[in-house]
Amino acid sequence: MTGHPGPAVGGLLDEERLATALGREGYFADEGLLTAVHLALRLGRPLLLEGEPGVGKTEIAAVLSRVLDRELIRLQCFEGLDSGQALYEWDYPKQLLKARAAETHGQDIADLYAEEFLLQRPLLRAVRSEHGAVLLIDEIDRADSEFEAFLLEFLSDFQITIPELGTLRARWTPVVVLTSNRTRELHDALKRRCLYHWIAFPDAERERAILRAHVPGLEEVAADRLVRAVQEIRTLPLVKRPGIAESVEWARGALALVDGGRAWPQALRRALGLLIKDEEDTRLLHGRANEMFGHD
Repeated sequence: MTGHPGPAVGGLLDEERLATALGREGYFADEGLLTAVHLALRLGRPLLLEGEPGVGKTEIAAVLSRVLDRELIRLQCFEGLDSGQALYEWDYPKQLLKARAAETHGQDIADLYAEEFLLQRPLLRAVRSEHGAVLLIDEIDRADSEFEAFLLEFLSDFQITIPELGTLRARWTPVVVLTSNRTRELHDALKRRCLYHWIAFPDAERERAILRAHVPGLEEVAADRLVRAVQEIRTLPLVKRPGIAESVEWARGALALVDGGRAWPQALRRALGLLIKDEEDTRLLHGRANEMFGHD
């Protein structure tokens, strides 16, 4: 038996209120993502988000934690991740010191599997959270398929059995967000367990709204020029297309240079290292700078 969604979730089961709450945190979800988040909360399903790096997959979990006033617990996946690293481990050095100290003083060895020796890893922390948690399972595609199978079982009942302590069940069902950059294909079983959504790069209107929220002092004309440039850059055959985070940083950097007296086209070119992170892509953009950014 799993826990309940929690009172804070119930207050966001209206899409309009959810959009307003996310917008207050500077996150502007399009209709597809908003619907996916809304249904994940209403149905209590894990939300699996795929998309290119920098489109806001991880950020939605952080924003939901603030909106729901829940602890954000992050499990960063990597090759070789096992269940012990995700669930719990016993603090063996501390247990050994306790046992040796008891022997030295001629005392009985206390319970070496008491709470004080338990190291709580992300999944156990999410289950034991007193007020509920937003559990971010980041880059699940980097973990091995064996861990993916284990995770599927955890997501089915949100309970953990520790032989020395018994079975622990979540009081409040965690809000679960999984992200993937598609470095490998995920198993169909995991996808069926989750509500799936692909996050695309934002359209021009939404990207301007994001810049207005995150780059104070950016004028509309400058925002339009920057967004047009970013949108066109993403159509090029780049090694790594810039995400939303890069466009925000580019705007901040160019704005700082404009404050120093440089015109926008020059500022955009000089701050290009905040947007582009690959040598080949940089050469390509420098070759088309006048076309992309205009003349001073």
